[in-house]
Amino acid sequence: MTTMPGLSYALSEESAIHHLITLPLPDSADLFELADACAAFVCVLVETDDAETHATLCERLQHALNRLRTLCDTELPPHLIAQLIEGERVTSCVPDCWQETALQVDYALALTRAIQGRTLPPNVAKDLTGLLHDMVWLLAEFVKEPYITAH
Repeated sequence: MTTMPGLSYALSEESAIHHLITLPLPDSADLFELADACAAFVCVLVETDDAETHATLCERLQHALNRLRTLCDTELPPHLIAQLIEGERVTSCVPDCWQETALQVDYALALTRAIQGRTLPPNVAKDLTGLLHDMVWLLAEFVKEPYITAH
C-alpha cells in the first residue's frame, strides 16, 4: 500500500478498507478475480472488530462467493484454461476429498452465513472467522492450480 507524505498508515488502511467494501465487483469478473476478491474480503474480515464493517464484509463476501459458485457450473473461458494447463503435476493445496470447487464454496458460504448471523458466542465467531479465512485462501489457491493436461 502506498502512502503519501503526511498520510498516516491508519488513514491509508481505512481508505483501502473503504475501497474494498464500496467498489462493486465487475460483472465481467472471472473465477480467478472472484476468488481473489473473496480472499481480500476475508483478510480484512478476520482483522476487524467494527460491527458495521464486519456486516458489510460478510455481505460482500457472500455475494462474491455466490457468484463464484455460479461460475463453478460453467465452462472456463480460454484465457483461464491457458493458465490451468499443467506442465508438471503439482501437489494440491487441498485434500482429495475437497477437490471439487463447488463443495469448497458451499462450505465457505455456510461459514459466512453462520458468522453473519451474529448469534454465535464471540469466541466461536472469532474461531469460525479464522476458519473461513483459511478456507477462502485455500479456495483461491486451489482454483488457480494447474490441472488440465496439455495435449
